Amino acid sequence: MNKVKLMVAFTMTLLVLVPSSLFASSHREAPITALDRTADITDWYAFVSYDHPNRVTMILNVDPFLEPSNGPNYFPFDPNVLYEMRVDNNQDGVEDVIFQFRFTTELRQPNLFTALVGGIAGIPPITALDGAGSEGLSLRQNYTVTMVKDGKSTCLNNGMTLFAVPSNVGPRTMPDYQSLFNQAIYDLGNDVRVFAGTVDDPFYIDLGAAFDSLNFRMGVGGVLPAAEDADDTHNYAPDAVAGFNVNSIVLEVPIKMLTVDGKIHGAGDKQAVIGTYATTSRHRVTVRRPPNPEKDFGPFRQVQRMGNSLVNELIIGTGSKDRFSMDEPENDAQFAGFFLNPVLAGIFSSIGIPVAPNPRTDLLILGQYIAPICPGCGPGDAGPVADLLRLNTGIAPTPVGSQRRLGFLAGDLAGYPNGRRLIDDAVDISSRAVAGILVDPVKFGTLIGDGVQFNPEGYGATFPYVVPANNGRDGHHIGPGQAGCSGQPDSICPVQ
Repeated sequence: MNKVKLMVAFTMTLLVLVPSSLFASSHREAPITALDRTADITDWYAFVSYDHPNRVTMILNVDPFLEPSNGPNYFPFDPNVLYEMRVDNNQDGVEDVIFQFRFTTELRQPNLFTALVGGIAGIPPITALDGAGSEGLSLRQNYTVTMVKDGKSTCLNNGMTLFAVPSNVGPRTMPDYQSLFNQAIYDLGNDVRVFAGTVDDPFYIDLGAAFDSLNFRMGVGGVLPAAEDADDTHNYAPDAVAGFNVNSIVLEVPIKMLTVDGKIHGAGDKQAVIGTYATTSRHRVTVRRPPNPEKDFGPFRQVQRMGNSLVNELIIGTGSKDRFSMDEPENDAQFAGFFLNPVLAGIFSSIGIPVAPNPRTDLLILGQYIAPICPGCGPGDAGPVADLLRLNTGIAPTPVGSQRRLGFLAGDLAGYPNGRRLIDDAVDISSRAVAGILVDPVKFGTLIGDGVQFNPEGYGATFPYVVPANNGRDGHHIGPGQAGCSGQPDSICPVQ
């Protein structure tokens, strides 16, 4: 029982503000981002690299539900958006290290009718991001990587031109898309690697059931049978994100680059723990002057941020969502009411799932630097309540093949809420936190879940961990009544 309580406590640390992070990745979660999709952060991940335990990998995904066949322009990054990865390393909730990404768009053949073409009309198939074989890559993007630390900006490109891999149009245009994908992986030296481009969306969820007032297909409230809950290799409900793409920026850096003193620390040392989040920002003033290009002026202003998944989407009230998106994590105490009295917990209760009573201080205090994620942190190190995805860099990564989707709840200490990996089931973990598993793992430990246990397209075992984009010509999605739920008879996904 003590072990269970410890695992549960750690698990809740993730829910630090995830309580409501419950049922979907942050796709179009606030009014401001619903109208600004290229600045919409879908997911944020941070974990100790599987094959390099002295490094951390951070993944920033933006621009949700990209239909692979949606030409002719497909899905470039927005050159007017500043994409940032931010790290707090001294437990005050304020970023100390920032990695900035800016994209530039080239129109290399402006008379072509589409951004990507090949294998026809004298234009060879696209087999390279630059040089011979890149002729059909009309719309091409390159980008810069800048680190801001101690008030100093350092370009990490190391003299290299970094190209983003475009969407996977199809086999005639791109006969070896895996090769293009691999070409977009860059070693910048000093143990820094980077990748950017369109990829398969790694998130997984029965989104339609979740937003039909929690009308799950797995019984009342989505309560999983024990055998299904323990199964990480089959899906029992349709993954609504399957077959869709997303734009991804992946960065791997040495742990020493992130810690407050530039050293690697053991798991019991508070200096091993960092708090991370991602942001997108735009210039304060934009002037549209057709038919000429727009002009942007002034300092950047934040459009969205994300630490733990689903917080803004399912906990923050609609009237406060834009304020949450544009404010800083260290100011999150103003949103405490949404965590102390979570509406989602009340919904669970209304459908017969036992939930812990309000006020839910168990959810609120998890937005701080405390044990078990930070076992070395004392009372004076907790810091302000802040939506940060906290990662103990002293905990070794779990080997691929032994990782568990329920992370710390399943004894996998390197999983969510100790950072977040692509394989981690944020939906099920967060749901159980909202119900009250931290308060009492027996009384409030209902096996809530949506029945989607993994991403059908899989995950990478090495950098950049994301996998190539779905094929525009031949890709497909998984919906109710269709094949794709491997845990069901005949692999047919249930309609209800």
